[in-house]
Amino acid sequence: MEESSEQESPAARDPRPLGRQILALAVPALGALVAEPLFLLADTAIIGRLGVQELAGAALGITVMHTVTGLMIFLAYSTTPAVARLLGAGRLSRALAAGRDGLWLAVMLGAVLGFAGLAFGEELLLAMGSSGEMQVHAWNYLLFSLPGVPAILLVFAAVGMLRGLQDTKTPLIVAAVGFGANIVLNLILVHPVGMGTAGAALGTSIAQWGMALTYLVMLVPRMRAAGVPLGVDPIALRQAASVGSWMMLRTVSLRAAIVATVLIATDLGPHTLAAHQVAFTIFSTLAFVLDALAIAAQALIGKELGASRVLQAREMTRTMTRWGLGFGVVTGAVIALAAPFVPSLFTPDERVAAGITAALLVMALAQPIAGFVFVLDGVLMGAGDVRYLAVVGLVNLVVYLPLLWWISRAGFTGTEAILWLWAGFAVVFMGARAVTLGVRARGERWMIAGEHR
Repeated sequence: MEESSEQESPAARDPRPLGRQILALAVPALGALVAEPLFLLADTAIIGRLGVQELAGAALGITVMHTVTGLMIFLAYSTTPAVARLLGAGRLSRALAAGRDGLWLAVMLGAVLGFAGLAFGEELLLAMGSSGEMQVHAWNYLLFSLPGVPAILLVFAAVGMLRGLQDTKTPLIVAAVGFGANIVLNLILVHPVGMGTAGAALGTSIAQWGMALTYLVMLVPRMRAAGVPLGVDPIALRQAASVGSWMMLRTVSLRAAIVATVLIATDLGPHTLAAHQVAFTIFSTLAFVLDALAIAAQALIGKELGASRVLQAREMTRTMTRWGLGFGVVTGAVIALAAPFVPSLFTPDERVAAGITAALLVMALAQPIAGFVFVLDGVLMGAGDVRYLAVVGLVNLVVYLPLLWWISRAGFTGTEAILWLWAGFAVVFMGARAVTLGVRARGERWMIAGEHR
């Protein structure tokens, strides 16, 4: 009887004001978002006391891990809307089954990536420029990180599942405990035990598995109680992989734009590259705030469309878009005010400092565009409009890459070079994303109601 009632009745509408609903999801999500960068930062800080070769080697290993895990973030972003839509439709057991499919996909991809790392990791590090003692430390770090890859992917999928269930507090708590355990383990394994870079990687792998098992202990009983089989459903798994592949393509296009920008910055000279690195670090840090809003949008829009509350989903979209623009204005004002003073925290070089200030001023002007983009990206993810996101991601890249090529050939130097580079990234590339997302959001084709998209 409970299953029949669940299938017939959409989830009740949340009586709280929309602003409180957004903040209830976005604030804890912000804390959980910074967990993975903090894992890598902790490794870097602890290894840094070992020596230059150890730090350089670990930096290469961390770069590989960060790239791989960054591409796999689609496990969270594709699981959230699938679970939220079914939850909104009143199909709790099917929502939990969608989460189960995400967990199995994470395990399988994690195993494949782990074995691929064993087979090709050393050659990849050599191709990246490691050699001698640095190569030894880089391979030690990567080798002892590989057992943690399935756990990292499991955490992504579990976090996506909980977000879909409208719970962002649990991931925050698990991330905080995991980060604390990571620091303690790394300190012990690197220094008293004397494992060096391998110890830092092993400590992180253990902490990641602790987080993954914690999520499984929480989620498996819920699935059993709802009568959800725990085994693999091949058909459902293929569907999850199909959605995930579109999400991964979207992520690849974004990464390609970021990497291309770094390559052009490198071509424009060391001062431009240094200024760009600092500016992009600040941009990425502020992006956590906007991404937290995007996560709230995924969970809320997916639930409302699943419950066939199309008008509420439209109103949520308007509200969250205003919030994104508002946050963009606020963060832009803060960046503009701080632009003359921030460079001194990062460099004594006057040319690099001037470049950082110039980049930050362009960034400040473009922050409302970034806020608009992040929120609408989350809205369309929540609606399950992943194919459109993947296709327009490639379109945006096609718009952006010729501009980058022109900037690299125009002979810009000094402050002028970084101004053009950031005008290209923050205004043209983000602007192209704003146009393609905005046009889609104004229409109705993405607003498919009910449990299936």
